[in-house]
Amino acid sequence: MQRINYAQQSPELLKKFAAFNLALEESTIEESIRDLVTLRASQLNGCGFCVDMHVKEAKIHGERELRLHHVAVWRESTLFAPRERAALAWTEIVTKLPEQGVPDDIYERVRGQLSEKEISDLTFAIVAINGWNRLSVAFRSVPGSADALYGLDKAGLK
Repeated sequence: MQRINYAQQSPELLKKFAAFNLALEESTIEESIRDLVTLRASQLNGCGFCVDMHVKEAKIHGERELRLHHVAVWRESTLFAPRERAALAWTEIVTKLPEQGVPDDIYERVRGQLSEKEISDLTFAIVAINGWNRLSVAFRSVPGSADALYGLDKAGLK
């Protein structure tokens, strides 16, 4: 079934949400971690459009392909630094939000790797990607359909 085009139906809201997302590029969280976080949240949310997009973005940004494959199994992988592991753990807990809220032990582990400002900025990045995931899943955005628009064809992945 064809779903509505949310960009056409709510252009002003999309513009403001995109501006919020763009502001995240000026945050304290480095691009490489933002790439890992957007990919992991998209995997957890089952968003094919966003997984496709963020793999391509990360590759364009210079991320190694093996690390991209390991994001889904980051706990078992030896390819991620402690700071990246903290960001991935925070991404998972904030994306899934257990009924009891975020456990203190996870918060403390993250605080051991990121400053308070970084945790705050990272959380806003997680909020943003979860919003994009929900839009793309709800309206069944087709993976790869915006490659030319976003310059993702430069990734060389088809």
